Amino acid sequence: MAELTSQPTTIQSLYAMYSDNLLYVNRRYQRKLVWTLEEKQKLIESILKKYPIPAILIAEREESPGTYEIIDGLQRLHAIMSFIETSFSDTRGSMFSLEHFPSAKRRADEGAFTPNESEIYLTQREVGTILDYPFAMSVMRGATEDEINDVFGRINTYGHRLSDQERRQAGIQNSFSELVRSIACTLRGDESHEILPLNLMPSISIDLPKTKHGYLVQADEVFWVEHGILRSTELRDSIDEQCIADIAACIVGGQLIERSKEALDVIYTSDSPESDRILAALEVYGAERLSDELKYCIAQILEVCASGNPEKPKPEKLRNIIFKTKSTNPFPAAFAVVLIAFHEIIVKDNMIITDYNGIREAIFDLTERIGKGQGATSAAQRRKNINSVKGLISEFFTPAQPAPPIYGNHAIADIDSLLRRSEVEQSDFEFKQGILSLSPDRKIDPGILQKIHETLCAIANNGPQRTGKLIIGVSDKPADTERVARLDKVSAKKVGKRDVVGINREARILNISTEDYFIKIKESIKQAALSEPLKTSVLSHIDYNPYFGLGIIVITIPPQQDVSYYNEHLYWRTGDSTTEAKTAKEVAAVAKRF
Repeated sequence: MAELTSQPTTIQSLYAMYSDNLLYVNRRYQRKLVWTLEEKQKLIESILKKYPIPAILIAEREESPGTYEIIDGLQRLHAIMSFIETSFSDTRGSMFSLEHFPSAKRRADEGAFTPNESEIYLTQREVGTILDYPFAMSVMRGATEDEINDVFGRINTYGHRLSDQERRQAGIQNSFSELVRSIACTLRGDESHEILPLNLMPSISIDLPKTKHGYLVQADEVFWVEHGILRSTELRDSIDEQCIADIAACIVGGQLIERSKEALDVIYTSDSPESDRILAALEVYGAERLSDELKYCIAQILEVCASGNPEKPKPEKLRNIIFKTKSTNPFPAAFAVVLIAFHEIIVKDNMIITDYNGIREAIFDLTERIGKGQGATSAAQRRKNINSVKGLISEFFTPAQPAPPIYGNHAIADIDSLLRRSEVEQSDFEFKQGILSLSPDRKIDPGILQKIHETLCAIANNGPQRTGKLIIGVSDKPADTERVARLDKVSAKKVGKRDVVGINREARILNISTEDYFIKIKESIKQAALSEPLKTSVLSHIDYNPYFGLGIIVITIPPQQDVSYYNEHLYWRTGDSTTEAKTAKEVAAVAKRF
């Protein structure tokens, strides 16, 4: 039985907990940061006026005593912490003054955040008012996971502004809700650990085009918004997860469901016959299998969008293809029809696309050729629409020999997600533009290959619970991107802050196939003096993705149980750099991880 204690806690004390990474967010049920600038500013104004603010509820984490999971108050807590760290000004345009709060200034000096400047700052008295403000805080101790879930669900029936899908996902934790959340995170590019410190919430939250908060995920760069399937505000409200839940239920359950709020509500209702049916079907089908299939089919749709003009750095918007006249309307219902049609042809019928441009032309003005309106949400009409799409595009497929690379490989969505995720988890990721020197003679550079081997060793030494990625075909600095553009006449595809330049250009320069290029990478690793089992595990986890004609190789470094070496030297990661551990202290620090 959980114990509940209540105590006033000053904002200064809360900031200490925040900066010491004692406050955590559980992504299984907590939503993203969604407050507007106006909402944040009103909160700061209330604090300065010493108005009462609703209490915060946290729960002590059983696996890590002294750290706490935020149950209620996430938006308030982050708004206050980000105001102190000068992310925004108050309603008067005044910025928090770090000069009057040494703890925050020290964090800024250490590089924990970059202060913004202003012409107006809070006075010392105002800073004191904020830091001394007594927050009402309740702490649950000894609570089970079920009790925490139950409390969170009850709190969010008291009038909090959650969307229908946020309420569903928060209200139940099972294999279906986890599948939906996992796929959605990959497609949005905000994959992260399930539980993360409060200060990392901006890395998995969404910035809308007109409201820049400095969050990592840019709504207009996310697949759903970029292609016009959803509006950016709908992405913020988790309507993407609603779309995934609908599509997943149709595929896993073996029969189409009605596209309605009620149909999804009953699937998310614990112990309902429909929930039990979907969960049983998912157990047989396999969550990982369905995830791979959906991401592969979406990648194929993106290749269709890119087929019209391969020289374009970005694919044509799907919205511009299926609407004949220019439209700004979202089309989640039509997208679900298209995706399920692709899935049935590719996965169920074991077919591969032979003419991407043919499909592009076949689905042009699609919205005028399928049933729409109120009746289009029924299972029967959805089946007619899916069959219509299949009839339009089936001639551009052929039986797959061998089977398409659906399972266990990185899809486009996976790669985009990795590129964005790398900006936060830098030590687990490394990028190389290729294996050729960027000098005019363009020869294989042994120094680059050696650096790859050293980095594989270093990432493996991050610890026994860490998985890392080394991606070839992505420039790690703007100067390399510019040089590749000049030498190879390749336009990079920008994903977040990363530039995808691809490896296909290097295969052409070497006058070999991409398959032979791939083999060169594997042979290089095979001949490297890397520890076993690191070498064997890495060689088993290398795959290639054509990525819009650019080509990317992803090398996965699975978790290792022992320290790894290269040429009998020990390497480790410091931020996004690979260095040799030379001193006894450095070697001991790496060994301690295992």
